[in-house]
Amino acid sequence: MQNILSPSILAADFWRLGEEISAVERAGAKVLHIDVMDGVFVPSISFGMPVLKSIRKRTDLFLDVHLMIQNPENYVEEFADCGADLINFHLEAARDPAAVLSLIRARGKKAGITIKPGTPVSAVEPYLELVDMVLVMTVEPGFGGQALIPECLEKVRELRDMADRRKPELAIEVDGGVKPSNLAAVLEAGANVIVAGSAVFGGDAEEKARDFIAKMAD
Repeated sequence: MQNILSPSILAADFWRLGEEISAVERAGAKVLHIDVMDGVFVPSISFGMPVLKSIRKRTDLFLDVHLMIQNPENYVEEFADCGADLINFHLEAARDPAAVLSLIRARGKKAGITIKPGTPVSAVEPYLELVDMVLVMTVEPGFGGQALIPECLEKVRELRDMADRRKPELAIEVDGGVKPSNLAAVLEAGANVIVAGSAVFGGDAEEKARDFIAKMAD
């Protein structure tokens, strides 16, 4: 399964957002990670539909939209209309995860489920056949720049074992504290989609993204 970098614009310079996106695109990135935070499910507030809509107008990158919001079912249609290619929501935030997945698929989008560090992998198992990707948070969601929690990599291994038995094509994404020095361990655990925010943006985003992509291809 191909390894994919998904740079998170949460760490980008919003004064130069278009330039930052173009930089990672030149580096070879095919996916862009969009962290949407509501100040309720997580303590921070980021951005929402207008930013996504503006990005969609200017790039053909695959938009990996991570909803860190309470009751995601209320917003699926709007994010789909704004140009999301994949809508990923937190298992912990949805009253009926299967219903949310059905809404996403009804709009022709790829579907993902995210779990926080304290949520066991077993919680995802009932929905495995309904998702294209599972995101394992390796930090507590809500703030960028945190250090990766090493114990979370055991959850990635457990999830990859589960996927190998039941759904080998499942994409496993890791978000939180991934940088060049720990990238090999994250890939070895079984992740194939890597979110990187502060490790890519801040400085020369093109060079940093290119370095990530080269290391992921080794």
